[in-house]
Amino acid sequence: MTYDTRPTSVTWLSSPAPGMRAAELCDGVRTLFTARPGGTSSGRFASLNLSHSVGDDPAAVEANRQIVLGALGDGPSALAWMRQVHGADVAYASAPPGQSQEADAMFARSPALALAVQVADCAPVLLADPHARLVGAAHAGRPGMAAGVVPALVEAMIDAGAESARMHALVGPSICGRCYEVPAWMRDEVAATVPGSACVTRKGTPGIDLRAGLHAQLAGAGISAIADDLRCTAESGELYSYRRDRDTGRFAGLIWLTA
Repeated sequence: MTYDTRPTSVTWLSSPAPGMRAAELCDGVRTLFTARPGGTSSGRFASLNLSHSVGDDPAAVEANRQIVLGALGDGPSALAWMRQVHGADVAYASAPPGQSQEADAMFARSPALALAVQVADCAPVLLADPHARLVGAAHAGRPGMAAGVVPALVEAMIDAGAESARMHALVGPSICGRCYEVPAWMRDEVAATVPGSACVTRKGTPGIDLRAGLHAQLAGAGISAIADDLRCTAESGELYSYRRDRDTGRFAGLIWLTA
């Protein structure tokens, strides 16, 4: 599949730190993908692990989250996180953020908040309607994609005033179809729900192409402005990958409104 990476869809900006990728998704909306370097975690979590659920030192995780907040410059004053469970529930994030909600997608309209989704092979999907001043973030791995977490987020944002024809999407780094080997029954089960997601790996075995499936879901929801960070987590040492390392940390995709 050919992915749309037209400059009109996203403008890449100078990196605020090694490995990080910042972009202007559309007018008034910024995004950031973090990476492994530049944090305080050690050992298998080295070094910018952002997850409290993988066994890392909680103090190191909090310090890393503050590093990320600082990388946003004079933008948001807080980060909104989710307790991700590979489902399709969508939450509304308000400022100041309270306790993390159990969900795999959230949206907001406050420029004081940056929405953060944690991943390590799953795809972080970032959405925005600049006219409605709404942004959203989804955690879309195989179970979440099959459950429809991205269409659910689009629908929630539409209910809040967005229009799909005005929306922009950025699909972040994830494991690619060449690396994502699964049993044939699993590939076929997901493809029955998400047409276009079935693929063959570089080894000639059954695989799942998350990016292709998510592009199909976004297009099916009426979104045509879709951009990508095409890095494969399993192939990029600057990113965490569960498939590659198993016991490891998480990086994040973030999106926020500029004031």
